[in-house]
Amino acid sequence: MKPIQGITKRSLVKDAVLIIAGIFSAGLGLKGFLLSSHFIDGGVTGISMLLSSTLQIPLAVLIPIINLPFIVMGYRQIGLAFAIKSTCAIAGLALCLALVEFPDVTPDLLLTSVFGGFFIGAGIGLAMRGGAVLDGTEVAALLISRRNSAIRVGDIILGMNIFIFSAAAYFLGVDIALYSMLTYFTASKTVDFIIHGIEEYTAVLIVSDHHEEIREMISEKLNKGVTVLNSEKGFGKRGLQAQETKVLYSVVTRLEVSRLRDAIAEIDPLAFVVQHGIDDARGGIVKERALH
Repeated sequence: MKPIQGITKRSLVKDAVLIIAGIFSAGLGLKGFLLSSHFIDGGVTGISMLLSSTLQIPLAVLIPIINLPFIVMGYRQIGLAFAIKSTCAIAGLALCLALVEFPDVTPDLLLTSVFGGFFIGAGIGLAMRGGAVLDGTEVAALLISRRNSAIRVGDIILGMNIFIFSAAAYFLGVDIALYSMLTYFTASKTVDFIIHGIEEYTAVLIVSDHHEEIREMISEKLNKGVTVLNSEKGFGKRGLQAQETKVLYSVVTRLEVSRLRDAIAEIDPLAFVVQHGIDDARGGIVKERALH
């Protein structure tokens, strides 16, 4: 299928399906769980819910209004496609909250907190997989961190949520604020799983005298990319005994790590293998995830 400006019809349909699924999931989390108990989430959604509870303004009105400045910032810094998708996603969530009836699933406060956060997090994660956002918090945090490299995205989000939940404790009560913190924690972990999940990338470094045989196994049998690095070994307590060698570097998903390690052990049980998680990887023959 020929791409038009880097985007195919198939990718647009896929993104639309993900965003629509995200809208209904977040709508279920909000109307089916949280709103009846006056619990809130973190971020821009949490601010909207807090204002809705204290000012008696419909949440469907507040969510697009409060997210609007972040969409404008996203348009200026990220691009038009992101802004259009995010506008449609947030408008769709507002319509879902206004028009779709969800049952009040459970009166149990703990279940409400946990599963409300789960469905909201799933909705946000699915929308991000589709290249959009339902909550402008990460856009704001990303833009602030770009202007000041000493401040990390996570620090900004943490600071915002400390303020939000402190305000919730003051206006709504300590119990509701604590349940809301549990909701946010569940939502954030669900977003992480939806975005990374079982496809979380793991980088593997392999040092072995049988490096050529291991390289062939990774490339031909596992069909994975591998980079060969020139290196030296022999630096340790016994002093300098430098010996030229090759170090193999490969990136696989979390599910593939065990298979790779077993295959390496069959070739060289004494191979030195180091692995660590990475946030993202693009290019080569690594499976590419959606932008977020």
